Amino acid sequence: MNAALFHGRHDNAAGPGPIPVIQTERLTLRTHRLADADAIASSLSDFAVTRMMARVPAPYDRQDALDWLIPRASGIDRNWTLAITEKDDVHIGVVAIELRHGRWNLAYWLNRYYWRRGFMGEAVSATLERFGRRMPETAVHSGVFVDNPASLKLQEKLGFRITGCTEVYSFARNTMVPHVETVLSPGTLPISRVA
Repeated sequence: MNAALFHGRHDNAAGPGPIPVIQTERLTLRTHRLADADAIASSLSDFAVTRMMARVPAPYDRQDALDWLIPRASGIDRNWTLAITEKDDVHIGVVAIELRHGRWNLAYWLNRYYWRRGFMGEAVSATLERFGRRMPETAVHSGVFVDNPASLKLQEKLGFRITGCTEVYSFARNTMVPHVETVLSPGTLPISRVA
C-alpha cells in the first residue's frame, strides 16, 4: 500500500469537503482527470518548473504523471488538488491545499509558458478564498525556495507572512535547498489582494 494513502487514512482532522469547481475571470479550477497526464508530464519535464518544487523528481515522465494522478482522479485523495485550466480545458498547472503532518499546506505550480500573466495569483487567490469559506478558522502554511522570489512575492500579496527558514530536500535538484516558511492566518481572505 502506498505510504501516502496509508497515512491519510488515519488522519482524523476535519476536511474542507469535496473539491469544488472554481471559475475565475480567465481560469477554471477543476478536479484532475487521467487525460491530464500528457500535459502534466510536459509541464514537469521542464527543469525550470520542477527545480522550484520539493517533491517532484527530474526527469519527470508520463508514468510519473499517471502515478500521481490515479489517487486524485479516483476521488480517494481528500486534499484539494485542483487542475488549473484556461477556458479550453487544457491543464496548465496545479493549485493544492493538502493536509500534511496535521497542517493544511498550499502548493502550486504553473507551466512555464503561462508565467508572468497573473494566472497563478488568480488561481491561488480563488482557491484560498473558497477554502477560507469552508474552513474559516484554519491557518494555511506554505513556503518557497529562497531562489524563487516571484513565488514569495505572490504569497506576501495574498497575506502570507514569513515564519522562518529551513532546508528542504528537492528531488529535482537532488540536494537540500534553503526554504522560506510562510503562513496565512485564519480568517485572512485574499480577495482583491492580487490583480
